[in-house]
Amino acid sequence: MSRKTKVLFLCTGNSCRSQMAEGWARQLRGEDIMPFSAGIEVHGLNSLAVRVMAEAGVDISGQHSKLVTDLQEQEFDLVITVCGHADEHCPFFPGPTRVVHHGFDDPPKLAAGAASEEVALGHYRRVRDEIRDFIRTLKI
Repeated sequence: MSRKTKVLFLCTGNSCRSQMAEGWARQLRGEDIMPFSAGIEVHGLNSLAVRVMAEAGVDISGQHSKLVTDLQEQEFDLVITVCGHADEHCPFFPGPTRVVHHGFDDPPKLAAGAASEEVALGHYRRVRDEIRDFIRTLKI
């Protein structure tokens, strides 16, 4: 059995996009990816992200928001920044760690002015599905 690729999904607050990416990677690519997520800051796990992931059959309710420095003992093969702020402020990862950027829209920002909860959830669902498609096709 070959070693799993350790992948860190990095976002600003580790509340939504990086959490969804970690959940999808565990669900869809658990045989070849050992996923982690973290943030430059800690904003707490977003309840609407948990909700839309559960709709898709992925339980991320046991995950928690953490700082990238909380994982400093971990060596990663690949770090994927999933938002522009994290890309701009990505810390240095020593060794052979490859860092790439693949940004996704921020569901909380998109949903901020939504006329209803259902409209707000639509933004979360779209980004959730975009992240799922990215994880499915991720080359490691």
